[in-house]
Amino acid sequence: MAVILKTDADFDSALAENEKVIVKYYANWCGSCKLFAPKFKRLSDEEANASVVFLEVNAEENPFARKKAGVDNLPYFAVFKSGVLIDGGAAAKEEFVRALLEKL
Repeated sequence: MAVILKTDADFDSALAENEKVIVKYYANWCGSCKLFAPKFKRLSDEEANASVVFLEVNAEENPFARKKAGVDNLPYFAVFKSGVLIDGGAAAKEEFVRALLEKL
């Protein structure tokens, strides 16, 4: 599945329309965010994650979406189930993101 770019304007509707969502918060200047992008895309393509919607949000340009997950560092990953924040945290490790996905 593709990784979908979202903004404050359509963030709430994306959460409401999808039961399982993982969000990667990033900034254009963030080197670790750029390095993790291919891994995030690969995770979105895995069969085991077929029911999960993968979103990316520019944390600097979208303060509403950033506050929804309590983003305090980048890259930051958050999982939402039925529109409710389940867990999140800042990390650049694939194992951390896989652990978040297991919570869905």
